[in-house]
Amino acid sequence: MGKIEAVQPRPEQAATMPYAPAVSVQTPGELIFISGATSSPLYHRHPHVAEEHIQPDDIREQTRRAMENIKIVLDHKGLTWRNVIKVTKYLTDMREADAMHEVMNGYLGDWRPASTTISINNLSSPGARIEIDAIAAVSLKG
Repeated sequence: MGKIEAVQPRPEQAATMPYAPAVSVQTPGELIFISGATSSPLYHRHPHVAEEHIQPDDIREQTRRAMENIKIVLDHKGLTWRNVIKVTKYLTDMREADAMHEVMNGYLGDWRPASTTISINNLSSPGARIEIDAIAAVSLKG
């Protein structure tokens, strides 16, 4: 099996960061691109039906639900959070980033994938304040 590891040019400062500057994938393998997850159910109707998209007001709960939706995909592929090499977080209010990271860290533990946070006006569901997408690496067994 190959190796997935954080790239820390300044390892002595790694604990102060909520993400890794980069992640190295040292193996041929499969990449899983996980679509953006909000606190809405992973599977929902399109066009959207309002009753399926009732959002909690708390950013922590919205983040938890989004992470649980991502976890559904990881579990299905037999992966853990350690396989996640990149996340992109879309927030409607950047002031909520610390609360979002607090919840995400509960899932990621000491692992910090490469990460980008973007502040945007709106998401696909009224009341949604966070969306997270991810890339996970899977080692191929020969």
